[in-house]
Amino acid sequence: MTDSLQHLAAHATEKFGDAVLAAREHVGELTLEIKREELLRACRILRDDPELAFEQLMDVCGVDYLEYGMESPEGRREGPRFAVVYHLLSLKRNHRLRLCVFLDDEMPRVDSAVSIWSSAGWYEREAFDLFGIVFEGHPDLRRLLTDYGFIGHPFRKDFPLIGQVEMRYDAAKQRVVYEPVSIEPRVLVPRLIRGEGFARG
Repeated sequence: MTDSLQHLAAHATEKFGDAVLAAREHVGELTLEIKREELLRACRILRDDPELAFEQLMDVCGVDYLEYGMESPEGRREGPRFAVVYHLLSLKRNHRLRLCVFLDDEMPRVDSAVSIWSSAGWYEREAFDLFGIVFEGHPDLRRLLTDYGFIGHPFRKDFPLIGQVEMRYDAAKQRVVYEPVSIEPRVLVPRLIRGEGFARG
């Protein structure tokens, strides 16, 4: 870890106390894992402390660790399935920071950061729509990218690749109708297909 990141990690850990569960560097940026119940307090400190000054929230994204690590010899990782990651930028200090918060598997929920960074509104709606993460206290938490009648959350690892329903316009009913999926499930294994006349090297 570089000196500047070590200083940033030490200062943040001093301010947050036992709210920090882990601090690590990844791709030249510091990632802090924070207790879920301490998220808003940590966010306010990150924004308001002059040594930190993370005045800009760049992104909020959901993560589903359902099958993470399955291909490794150690097998599936232990721990919660869902996480929310906050990407922060300090223009004044020229620092970037990731905040990671792990959530419950059954009902992933966390406090909304809209009261701290208003830009969180759209990002949190996207994570709610695609992952089913509930941001408590969000002023307008509803689907953003999928249709109002959409069932499920398409970025979850257990969501079927072919979806659950298909929609089409019905001219007789003069509206869009939903029907069960009519295509066969595909196995996504790369295949090499060589037709007639293919030049073999």
